[in-house]
Amino acid sequence: MSFSTVAYFLFLIIGIVVYYVIPRKYQWIWLLIMSYGYYFTFDVKTSLFMVYATVTIYVCGLVLDNIRVKSDTYLKNNKETLTKEEKKKYKESVKRKKRLVLTAGVILDFGMLAVMKYTNFAIENLNSIITRLGGEPIALVKWVLPIGISFFTFQAVSYIVDVYQGKYEAQKNPFKLGLFVSFFPQIMQGPIGRYDKLMPQFLEGRKFNLINVQFGLQRIGWGLAKKMILADRAAVVVMEVFQHYEMYSGLHYILGVLMYTIQLYMDFSGGIDIVIGSAEMFGITMDENFRQPFFSKSIGEFWRRWHISLGAWMKDYIFYPMSLSKAMNKFGKWGKKHIGNTVGKTLPICFANMVIFFIVGIWHGPAWKFIIYGIYNGFIIAVSNLLEPVYKKGLEKCHINGDGKAWTAFKVFRTFVLVVIGFYFDMSNSVSQALCMIKWSIIGIRPTQFNLRDTLAIGLDVKDYVIILMGCIVILIVSIMKEKGIKVREALAKKPLPVRWLVYYGIVVLILLFSYPGATQGFLYANF
Repeated sequence: MSFSTVAYFLFLIIGIVVYYVIPRKYQWIWLLIMSYGYYFTFDVKTSLFMVYATVTIYVCGLVLDNIRVKSDTYLKNNKETLTKEEKKKYKESVKRKKRLVLTAGVILDFGMLAVMKYTNFAIENLNSIITRLGGEPIALVKWVLPIGISFFTFQAVSYIVDVYQGKYEAQKNPFKLGLFVSFFPQIMQGPIGRYDKLMPQFLEGRKFNLINVQFGLQRIGWGLAKKMILADRAAVVVMEVFQHYEMYSGLHYILGVLMYTIQLYMDFSGGIDIVIGSAEMFGITMDENFRQPFFSKSIGEFWRRWHISLGAWMKDYIFYPMSLSKAMNKFGKWGKKHIGNTVGKTLPICFANMVIFFIVGIWHGPAWKFIIYGIYNGFIIAVSNLLEPVYKKGLEKCHINGDGKAWTAFKVFRTFVLVVIGFYFDMSNSVSQALCMIKWSIIGIRPTQFNLRDTLAIGLDVKDYVIILMGCIVILIVSIMKEKGIKVREALAKKPLPVRWLVYYGIVVLILLFSYPGATQGFLYANF
């Protein structure tokens, strides 16, 4: 049941009516029923994996809470008789027990993700070695990958880590925890939520609020317009160029990757708009996942604005623990001693970033192209961190104002180019194809003769390119307003009623008139 289908909106309407009719104390139960009902529409069997993830973290959470309560009680009852050394040893033993439970929970959940998502990738790489040695290849495993497995697994693991760290107590009700893992709007493509932000909203119940419904519908309409008018239209060029790249030239490649940039952003951010709008209609506020990423002045800033919830997850649960660990501390001291104070201080951060983006790459999919995509971004960020002092000195010597408008515009353009180059790896079928397309995009010469008119004739009419251009201009204007701190929906809500309804009807009419005909592609990130 894709977000862009009539069935989804019928499901949403019925769900909202029932949600506000039933007593508020039962609303969370209805959300749980809706969430599992929605997920069952894809595949009942694969839904068992979401149940498995929920049961795993539920049991681990209870065990961690039990260890905490017992240790607190023991220390309280024996605070007068225990020596400092005995207290220290006892606390260390408690930490070991909790760490063991945490490790078990993480391995069980991420182990499921690894087995389901990466087994065939491992077999394929092993087969490439076996066949070169003349052996018989291993048969691939035939199974269906659960929808949204990466999202609900990461969300589940964040809960168990937070309980381990004492951020909050474990949830005693397995069904309430099940709602946190399975909440239906976000299950397909995020954002990756946090327990302490979502659970209070699920449980407190909501009275009907017309503003929430209006704002939710606005957000959904905006997301549908981005997806159905722009993303689906751009996808035609993308599929043609990347699937038949041998037929085309460097200019075609540049057009293809620019169209992919439009497709990916409009598809993913449009889907998130629908997610946030759907939740908003139930009175649930979800975290934003995008913040005008193409205004970024560096790759690091880009990833703080793009897929924000994934970046925040990586930062909180991998980057900080790794960069602040004893091993990284020793590595930093070694670097300061042998390389220099500035570089030595930066090395642990660079290494942690490389690990983070390796994980980000393989999170996107079981293929070397995604791993290279992640390493590409991590390498740029690591080098930028190492060369930052040199960069600042260079600006000073050249008398360039690093915060000036001209230099800021250059940094935004430079970042955009680097991001788009990375997208070659994201969309290509292989690393070799991506490198070939990058090479000829730079050289710009192929045996095939081409001109601009022929280039723009790939898959679309001129009117389609005009629609894409006008749509991007509208998105740009709205993004500039947001970048300046203007709350667009709140500003619209203050306009006279005729103006508001003109905008609402305008969005509906635009979707009906300009949605790309025959587009059947679902949301890209639903495959993760």
